[in-house]
Order: sequence, then structure tokens, then C-alpha cells
Amino acid sequence: MGLTAAIVAVRDDEPLILTTRADGPAGVAALPSGPFDPIRHRTFEIGLREWVAEQTGAPLGYVEQLYTFGDRGRHARAGDRDPHVVSVGYLALTRIRDDADRRASVWRSWHDFFPWEDWRKGPPVVLEETITPGLTDWVAEAPDAVSSSGVSRRVRVNLLFGGKGRAFNEENVLERYELLYEAGLLEEALRDGRESAEKRAPLTPLGTPMRHDHRRILATAMGRLRAKMKYRPVIFELMASEFTLTELQRTVEAIAGRHLHKQNFRRLVESTAIVEPTGEMSLKTGGRPAALFHFRRNVLQERPAPGLRVGIRG
Repeated sequence: MGLTAAIVAVRDDEPLILTTRADGPAGVAALPSGPFDPIRHRTFEIGLREWVAEQTGAPLGYVEQLYTFGDRGRHARAGDRDPHVVSVGYLALTRIRDDADRRASVWRSWHDFFPWEDWRKGPPVVLEETITPGLTDWVAEAPDAVSSSGVSRRVRVNLLFGGKGRAFNEENVLERYELLYEAGLLEEALRDGRESAEKRAPLTPLGTPMRHDHRRILATAMGRLRAKMKYRPVIFELMASEFTLTELQRTVEAIAGRHLHKQNFRRLVESTAIVEPTGEMSLKTGGRPAALFHFRRNVLQERPAPGLRVGIRG
């Protein structure tokens, strides 16, 4: 039994994920992971926090268990008879310390691994150049083929990638990843020996692959965080103790992967009463001083779902 952590931070308006350094020039990036020791660790979370601190030096704030990952492609290969490793995945949030990059780990944009998830400046280039042609060919091979849920390939593509005027739902990160994997457009599918990937092997891989199924774990964490921040104030685990509303908006945009209307966002923040002014001003804006705010923790006792319910938009 292993534990694997998707540790998220935001810096310079970019969502970052902590990875362990790749081994050698051909090494593959991975999420921090380690074994669960039932003698040494009373709970999974205690074990997770201990070896993450040892490996990375990152102090974890909010931690949430995601899912237990044990599918084919984790560690096993065809004919492999070694013990199969099952891993419990976690989402963890932190703020980057000055000494973070001095450890055996590195912060990378999660868009290195998921370039199709950043819609802040409109539809990503990779969507038109690689994903749409690849999925079009995949659908054409068997347009009426259905998934285990009874939905056809064509409908799944339209639902998950915003086809025919449909809004792009930022929460469906894992579903998009699994669709691209099934269509053979990801390096992990080729590595796992999927026939669909072998047909498309000459194509340029989409995003940076990760060790084992770590990109699937990261996709699960991204979707969970994007949904969670709408009904719980987890976004403030990524913020400094004091911040401007512009800094808050950019952090929400970084996690959501899309642009938000400034005035609508500010009305949303005001209506939730989730922050309050400190009475101080920030001079770091490069223009007019901006009011500083901090998270109003009393909101947790006032209502059950104090999040930022940003709507879904294409």
C-alpha cells in the first residue's frame, strides 16, 4: 500500500504541482509518493505528512483523500508477477516557501501536464492542433461505439471538450484525461500497450507524461479542487494572509483555468461576505494603491457551504 500526493500551490498566477526530480536525462516526473507503514503511522494522513516533509520540505495545509488507485498501468506490465502496488491518492494545498526548490523536488505548472486545461486566454492551441484532429479520427473509427455508461464516442467528445457551442466544464479534468487515454492520444496509453495508442504512435504526445498513473491522480486532484473551491473556502489555503481582490481573482482563475469577469467576481465576493478589509493598502500593484483583505474565518460557523460559486462558461 502506497500513498501519493498531488501537492498544489499558486505562484505568479500559475497553478503549480510539486514533483520529484526525474532520475537521469530520460527520467519521468512523478508525484511525491511513499509507503504506508502501519506500525509507524497511526493513520494514512500522518504517514503522508511525514514523508512529504522528509522528501520535499513542503508544509502541508489542507489535505483530502481522493481515491484508491490500483488499475492496470500503475506498476505492472504484461507477464509481471511482482506484487501489485495500490496507492491512496491525496490532494494537498500549501504555500511555497523560499527554500522549497532546494530539496529533491521541483514545482512545475500543472499545465505542463495538462495544456488543454488552461482556457484563461480562450481555447488552448493544442485543442485545435492536436486534440480535435485526433479525436475526430478516433470517433470516425467507430462513431456508434459506446462506453460502459452507454454514451457514444461522439457525444462524449462533445460533452467533454465543449463541442457545438457547449460550455467547457472545468471540473471534468479526469473525464477528459480518461477520454484522451482511451483514444490513444497520451503517452501513458502507448506505454500501457493500448492498441489505439499504437495506431497513433507517430503523433506528438499531449502534455508531459508522468510515472505510472500519476497524471491520472493529478487529474483527479485538479477536478476535485476546481469543484471544492465553489462550496468550501479552500482557495484561501493558497493565499497569503493578506491579499487584494485582484490577487484573489487571479488565484481563482489559475485554479479554474479560465478568465472571470472582474465586476461579476467582485460582486460574488461581496455577496458571500467571505473576506473583509484589513484597513491597509497594498502599494505593490504598480498603479493606484489597492485595498487589502483577509479571509473571514467566522463564515465557517455562519453557513455550511462558504465557497466561491464561480459559474461555468465557455
